[in-house]
Amino acid sequence: MDTYDTIVLGVGGMGSAAASHLAARGQDVLGIERYDIPHSQGSSHGITRIIRVPLFEDSGYVPLVQRSLDLWTDLEESYGRQLLYRTGTIDFGPPDSDVVSGSKRSCAVHDLDHEILTGAELSARPGGHDVPDDYEAVYQPDGGFLHSDQCIVAHVQAAHEQGATIRAREAVTDWSADESGVRVATDRGEYAAETLVMTAGAWTGRLCPAVAEYLTPERNVLGWFQPTDPAQFDRENFPVFVADVPEGNFYGFPTFEVPGFKFGKHHHHGETGSPEDLDRAPTREDEATLRSFAERYMPAGTGPTMRLSTCMYTNTPDRDFILDVHPDHPNVVLGAGFSGHGFKFAAAVGEVLADLAIDGRTDHPTEMFEVSRFE
Repeated sequence: MDTYDTIVLGVGGMGSAAASHLAARGQDVLGIERYDIPHSQGSSHGITRIIRVPLFEDSGYVPLVQRSLDLWTDLEESYGRQLLYRTGTIDFGPPDSDVVSGSKRSCAVHDLDHEILTGAELSARPGGHDVPDDYEAVYQPDGGFLHSDQCIVAHVQAAHEQGATIRAREAVTDWSADESGVRVATDRGEYAAETLVMTAGAWTGRLCPAVAEYLTPERNVLGWFQPTDPAQFDRENFPVFVADVPEGNFYGFPTFEVPGFKFGKHHHHGETGSPEDLDRAPTREDEATLRSFAERYMPAGTGPTMRLSTCMYTNTPDRDFILDVHPDHPNVVLGAGFSGHGFKFAAAVGEVLADLAIDGRTDHPTEMFEVSRFE
């Protein structure tokens, strides 16, 4: 049986970051991934992911995303390829909406540079928006988007350079933990380590029954539509956005690497289930949901459909993360339940998970992410 200091289960956005941070601290790391690296079966594919600084969800997230910005910058310098694209971010909707009020609150609490626009002012700017005049928008210049696939590749490459072993196309069949360490069985072999980090996305509940009731996989769909006025959706003109509108909560990106501007609806049609049972094939109904939003609020972005893709959220009851040790095993660390807004934090989450695995604690403010809040 091969032995390691730490085994990481799941080498997507969070697991690749954890493996990189652990290896950089001298740990002998094994990462196990059931699919490819990177792959399109979970939550980290689709080329880009938003990174926002004025987190409307909770101002407590802001220090974590600010740390992530620093770490993403460090990672791209060592990787030699751009990973972070700062387009600025726009949060828009009615002034009393959760997104707009929460974004303004985060800006106030953390003294973030920002600008408040009326709906009319937003619509008058480049970017193809057409929103009601009485809406508000919060523009913040520090955010943008991450090249998510390359972020995973960069973290895995960094882990390799520090001596980590990463194994793809290997499915975990069982694991156990006691005072002496942990053991992991897969369809290819068995491994032992002192600690285990579980970052298995939608499969975490199946692997870890102790928290399964707090983790609900959900199907989400993304679309890429070719703009009728492409210049409006270039990076120079089109900040990433989050919209809180009567039709739901939507988010989107400028055109990047593939045709079309990309956007989606958070918690799309509310379809939940096991990761294997959720339908991977986008439908005409999915496309219509997205197109109706664009026709109303970004009509210059409603040319032909270029691409549709599904991904999976893994939601907690309060939509906040789980970053904690296992309730029964202090040598097992959990990173789960990122609820559709986690990737931006991955670099810092990897640091948190490494802290917990090595030291059993972290200096990051993670009280809001403890499992005990559900009990």
